[in-house]
Amino acid sequence: MARDSQAALVALHRFGLGARGGASGDFLNAASDPRGFVKAELSRPNGVLLEVPGLQSTAALGKAVFDYQFEIQQARDAAAKAAPSPATEGQPPPDAKAQRRNLSLNRIAMDMAPKEPSAEPPAKPPENRDAAMAAAETMRPNAPKSPPAPLNIIQKTFRAEALARLQRAVIADCGFTERLVAFWSNHFCISANKGGPARMWAGSFEREAIRPYVLGRFGDMLKAVEQHPAMLFFLDNQQSLGPDSRAGKNRNRGLNENLAREIMELHTLGVGGGYSQEDVTSLANIITGWSYAGRLGQLGAPGTFVFNANAHQPGAQRVMGKIYDASDVTQGEAVLADLARHPSTAKFIAGKFARHFVADDPSPALVARLADVFARTDGDLKALAMALVDSEDAWKAPLAKMRSPYEFMVASGRLLAQIPNDPGRYLGALNTLGQPLWSPAGPNGFPDSNAAWAAPEGMKLRLDISAQIASRLADGIDPRDLLELVAADAASSETRRTIERAESRQQALALLLMSPEFQRR
Repeated sequence: MARDSQAALVALHRFGLGARGGASGDFLNAASDPRGFVKAELSRPNGVLLEVPGLQSTAALGKAVFDYQFEIQQARDAAAKAAPSPATEGQPPPDAKAQRRNLSLNRIAMDMAPKEPSAEPPAKPPENRDAAMAAAETMRPNAPKSPPAPLNIIQKTFRAEALARLQRAVIADCGFTERLVAFWSNHFCISANKGGPARMWAGSFEREAIRPYVLGRFGDMLKAVEQHPAMLFFLDNQQSLGPDSRAGKNRNRGLNENLAREIMELHTLGVGGGYSQEDVTSLANIITGWSYAGRLGQLGAPGTFVFNANAHQPGAQRVMGKIYDASDVTQGEAVLADLARHPSTAKFIAGKFARHFVADDPSPALVARLADVFARTDGDLKALAMALVDSEDAWKAPLAKMRSPYEFMVASGRLLAQIPNDPGRYLGALNTLGQPLWSPAGPNGFPDSNAAWAAPEGMKLRLDISAQIASRLADGIDPRDLLELVAADAASSETRRTIERAESRQQALALLLMSPEFQRR
């Protein structure tokens, strides 16, 4: 049974999101057929989609956020006009009715202004409302409690999208496809910290450009990602104008290479993948005009991808030795298709895939095998996932990688059978642990190594979070029973002794959540 328990541990932790509490029987199912348990989710492609009532399309969200921002600007302009000018200083005060009107306009402007984070992440981001309120109450226990400020439309949308994603991850059978969603979402990341549309679109971007292709073709996902308004806004491609385009000649703005560079460096070929700065510039010229329609809908429905011919750099371009001479959106689509099939892309994706699921330094043989599958199947991502599950390396390598903060929090919710009905605690914990949802610091996404997540300060914060979880949920729970769900016979004698000798159930549960069997994957 010990060998079966170890295989079940690999199935649940390396590939999945951990065992669920209650009567799910996840560990026994994984132990009886580890590979079959993991592969079962791959046979249900529609199960990857996230279709939840109330979640809207990017276009609908775009129209809402554009209208909202327009109303804010109108309120600010009105407030500015109503404010006293220097010329009126020293004059008699306006009548009471005018004063009330000015005050009302200013209040409207302040209330409607979105509380977006600055370029430097704040110590307490807006989503950490529960943690911030708890801290304030601790510091001033006798102070009167004031109700939280109402959420604006951007914050409401972000929290609704976050809740849907968290609920899916907590209730998933194995969690392998949810792990794949998180992997590809981080690979093709945007950052909600850019504010405005990026925060509004963070969830719809994942639902529309990532989930439909997780078990499909890489080339299709690549096209969907690069043409999604969230990515175009995040990397400023809507501001990029061809130098010789009609718009480029009329405006004091030129080429922006952000998206082109990240397509090559982070999304496909990888550093050292055979491209040059000239290739980046050529690709940037090719994708000028790739934008999204704004509030007025002059180029299309607000919030949808559009090709703006007036902003597109005319003429043929050479990328990595090949000439692309189409004069419309197909010019860029042809480049993306070739980049998706490039040998450097297969190698780059295979290495990153193996590092995420198996080890920081995976065996070259495993990477080569995955790269071969990627190339032979024309980027079939389901075939890539199946090849990983079928590889002996994935089952024999020790569980040495540290769970990311997101994986840790979701695994905790699964083990304790806590399906969230509000995202506040999860979002607050992720902010504290350094992995705010959909908000990496840069276009390279969150790190994926032990060095990033196993640092002493980070582990101390995990212990604090574990203690908070235990303080709320330990009553009525026997951590020794939970250990059987987590690892069964694969649990070490040291972990068993530590939990058995704990001074309370609360302490025992916190220690279980911090055990190697729970933290490692």
